[in-house]
Amino acid sequence: MKMKELLRDVKVLETNLDLETEIPSIVYDSRKATPGCLFAAITGFAADGNRFVPMALEKGAAAVLTAKRPAGEVPYVLTPDDRKALAQVSANFYGRPAEAMTLVGVTGTNGKTTVTLLVKHILETVLGARVGLIGTMANQIGREVLPTERTTPESLELQALFAKMRDAGCRYAVMEVSSHALALDRVGGVRYDVAAFTNLTEDHLDFHKTMDAYCDAKALLFARCGYAVLNRDDPYAPRMAEKARCPILWTSKAPGDGLSAQDIRLKADGVEFTAALDGKRVPVTLGIPGGFTVSNALTALGIALGLGISLERAAEALATAPGVKGRVEVVPTPGRDYTLLIDYAHTPDGLENVLGAFKPLCRGRLIAVFGCGGDRDPLKRPIMGEIGTRLADLAILTSDNPRHEDPEAILRDILAGIPKDRGNYEVIVNRVKAIHRALDIGQKGDIIILAGKGHETYQQIGDEKRPLDERQVAAAYLAETRE
Repeated sequence: MKMKELLRDVKVLETNLDLETEIPSIVYDSRKATPGCLFAAITGFAADGNRFVPMALEKGAAAVLTAKRPAGEVPYVLTPDDRKALAQVSANFYGRPAEAMTLVGVTGTNGKTTVTLLVKHILETVLGARVGLIGTMANQIGREVLPTERTTPESLELQALFAKMRDAGCRYAVMEVSSHALALDRVGGVRYDVAAFTNLTEDHLDFHKTMDAYCDAKALLFARCGYAVLNRDDPYAPRMAEKARCPILWTSKAPGDGLSAQDIRLKADGVEFTAALDGKRVPVTLGIPGGFTVSNALTALGIALGLGISLERAAEALATAPGVKGRVEVVPTPGRDYTLLIDYAHTPDGLENVLGAFKPLCRGRLIAVFGCGGDRDPLKRPIMGEIGTRLADLAILTSDNPRHEDPEAILRDILAGIPKDRGNYEVIVNRVKAIHRALDIGQKGDIIILAGKGHETYQQIGDEKRPLDERQVAAAYLAETRE
């Protein structure tokens, strides 16, 4: 593609290039530079891509896209915003694939994965459409599953993924949109037909510093959509609405304007409620337990309405939706009379929601196994310690993904939030041993919740991802100890 075509809609301050130059590829990692490529020198948090311009040129890069004018004889395009420019040239390079599909974006701290999977199921069931999915658990093109490294890919990889979806015949793309992706312009230039907000609770403050900044990053999504679905039950929803430049559908578990849930019935194997909108009442059944499931279902139904699907047909589709891996996932426990669940709850709100949902359903004890991730917001650790020991009859504190932190130091942070008069907890650093302990002490009627890892099948220690699938850990240990 010619350089002038790549630079469509990119703000260029100056350039010394022949804009007729053919560019065969784009890279932002100098190690991947190839002859003739455009090297995007991104000013990052860990490293400044401009430091690697000489390496990229040595490997044959034809030009540098940068927000810092290079010294010496360097072919360059100078732009005021390198991240936004990377997003725009990436979209141009792949032929603006997002414009060929109907796009749905979901943001929020918790519930994004469940909502996007429910919307994908509704679209496939009601419309028979081929749907692309981008999210925490995996990326999908129809039924094909692709691995994923982060909730929202970097802009270059995102546009390449959009192109694969377009070329595979996807009419819709449904994606989780993280606060990092919005703040760092990974979704620069992308406009969503429908966007939704689930909730906002403490997370990622290592990056955003304050809850208001975290909220404002997510709110950027609603300045680039045609229809917004907002959860009125969350206190940050009005702040989200301030950014919206489109019609808004409010959802709530309480009566009021918009789409609401009435006659809510929470069961051990799912939820039932009546969805009410403009005098219409439609029964809804979804086989995922927990009060938060009602909120997620309302958001999915709201998105479907924004896409022109009737409330009745969307509700019918939800009745056949499968459970979501790692979201209140029931794990078989042959020979044992307790219930074992795996959930991705890794924030204070997530942990409180899942423990609070099952506390009243528990005929025995509620046992929670959880920890906190390393290299992530440390402020939430003591909060989760307090929540876990308040709601669980027994909390087993353990390691999550310690990454580059000392697991015992993370546990000390968690312990700092537990009142001294609470003795209903144990500390077992090794996560596998902690799971074994929970399985050993489980009794008839108990509910054991393994929180934090969810769909993940690894434990990250340092830069290494070591295999750890809690389903396999439980199955192997139960088989080994079966009498």
